[in-house]
Amino acid sequence: MSQSTLPRTPTPSSSRLGLAQVALAGVLWGTGGLALELVRDRVPMSVLTVSAWRMGIAAALLVAAAAAWRQLPAVAALVRARPGKAALVGLCTATYQALYFAAVVNVGLTVATVVSLGLAPVLLTIWEAARRRRRPTATTSAVLAAALGGLLLVGLSSGAGETGPRPLLGVLAAVVSGTAFAVTAAVGRGLAEEATPLALTTTTTTVGALVLAPLALAGGGPLTTGDPAAIATLAYLGVVTMALAYALLYAGLRTVSGSAAAIATLLEPATAAVAAAVVLGERLGVPGVVGSLLLLGAVAGLGERTGRTDPATGR
Repeated sequence: MSQSTLPRTPTPSSSRLGLAQVALAGVLWGTGGLALELVRDRVPMSVLTVSAWRMGIAAALLVAAAAAWRQLPAVAALVRARPGKAALVGLCTATYQALYFAAVVNVGLTVATVVSLGLAPVLLTIWEAARRRRRPTATTSAVLAAALGGLLLVGLSSGAGETGPRPLLGVLAAVVSGTAFAVTAAVGRGLAEEATPLALTTTTTTVGALVLAPLALAGGGPLTTGDPAAIATLAYLGVVTMALAYALLYAGLRTVSGSAAAIATLLEPATAAVAAAVVLGERLGVPGVVGSLLLLGAVAGLGERTGRTDPATGR
């Protein structure tokens, strides 16, 4: 596969752009929970059904976009060259979404958010350190600690300490969900260096849609709706929080490490808390404000790190 259009060595400006793209993906994901609630307020769809519609709409849009921009040959080339990895990323994407919602239902928003979203950057930092055979730097550790602290404060503020009916099952779902996202970021970064963001997003999203479609049948509740507001919100979930957000993620992964990307996407819960406060009138509270500021500070710290060049490696 041709890499002529991809930077071989990321420059400070391209790394900052990549970080901004990943952070924006996290912000867009942060509006997904609110959109999910808006759909379920109008139609009693299961979370599996909503997830299947989300990925199905995104897949249809991305295939159409790939055809319009003549990227279908790139999609076919990616599938031929990396069938296993492309399928793995698509499967992990579907797994992450479905099990995160399952964790929220079974153990509550706070624990589900802190475990699933907090586990991914920790796993990726450890994996990258092991691969490079050197410990994370003090700056990396400080940024990670600030991000996890902010995540905990935002989670406590948003969830108000509530727990669900099956805590153990919920925690297990959250652990698998966070692990699946870590795999998505790690494997997806390698694929992003070989394929365009549109080709990669189209391939993995289509795989995820095919995985979730049959599971929606087992989720219970209605599979379709004629409610205009629900249809519009499902379209928003598919187009904005799925197709656009994952295209931004894979574009950013071309120049940003998986661990940095996972930290940047922790803006998702902060965005969700702010969106709930603005749209639903929920109180953000002092912990939520402090946590959001810590998350923003952590992402800003990542921006400073990606703006520097390592004289030993030139990166």
